Amino acid sequence: MKAVRVNELWQLAGVHYVRTETMVKGFRIPLYEEFDERDSEKSLYVLVLDDIDPIAACRIRFPEGEGAAKIERVSVLKEYRKKGVGRLLIEEAERWIQESGFKKVCITSRDEAVGFYEALGYKADYSRQVDTGIFKIIYTEKILSQ
Repeated sequence: MKAVRVNELWQLAGVHYVRTETMVKGFRIPLYEEFDERDSEKSLYVLVLDDIDPIAACRIRFPEGEGAAKIERVSVLKEYRKKGVGRLLIEEAERWIQESGFKKVCITSRDEAVGFYEALGYKADYSRQVDTGIFKIIYTEKILSQ
């Protein structure tokens, strides 16, 4: 398995495939909600491949004025969960964020995945949670080490 920084159309197709399988089909999130205005030509994505198969993806944003990068839309195909794929994905995203000059990163996590992010060094702030009606979202953040 390898994590790649998406810079080709076929890789972007892999990102869309993973997100459609996990979020649209898996959680029944409407396609128009899963893919939003933040998915543009300027968006940054990390994709994990198992040989040629896309198996995990995330989006990275650098919101102005917030001082923190954001890892969003973290998706791992069901059959690859609990096999180190998520860790590989997040670690590559963090490297890219750090190389971009950011020291702080946040992830809004599904409540069931908070433990995974905590194991990677994120701190959950339960006072900043939102109930989407599908699942609860918990704010987590991490200071990246040098």
